[in-house]
Amino acid sequence: MKREILNLFAILFTAIVFTSCVDNKGKQSVEINSPEEVKKAEKETVDVADQDFKDGMTGKIWHNYLEMKLALTNADASQVKDVAKSMEESFTEERAEMKSIAGQIASTDDIEKQRELFSKFTEKAGPMFEEALSGGAIYKKFCPMAFNNKGAYWYADVEEIRNPYFGEKMLNCGSVKKTIKK
Repeated sequence: MKREILNLFAILFTAIVFTSCVDNKGKQSVEINSPEEVKKAEKETVDVADQDFKDGMTGKIWHNYLEMKLALTNADASQVKDVAKSMEESFTEERAEMKSIAGQIASTDDIEKQRELFSKFTEKAGPMFEEALSGGAIYKKFCPMAFNNKGAYWYADVEEIRNPYFGEKMLNCGSVKKTIKK
């Protein structure tokens, strides 16, 4: 009798364990991410920015700028175009020159041309980011080898170097030239 009760509990326990591991379709589900999938997921997300700006337009442009920088780093010309289009729509006429550069970026599929225009955009937008920053820190970075050793700047929300001008070819090329904190 005691043995029968133990066997019943063992069967019941096994049934509970088995049914708790199975989803509602009767299939067991386990998600395993390979190192490549993890790396791809890291590439697809913008760093979480902890910067604050004095106005909403600059905050939106900063977010778009970070998305564009990430897309350039990943050599994703299509994503660069999409972000540039969104950025272009955010500008008011008082920032017509930056709006124009964003439009030029949005109109080309050539990643190298996008990188060149991104450099021009950075020259115009950098002072706006620095002046409007009201909290947190942003980092002004420089790659001396960009554009045939003429060099180019970019801004980022983290100190880590992730070069938008060379992407995977020279991902860590560059250095932080200035830290802007508020």
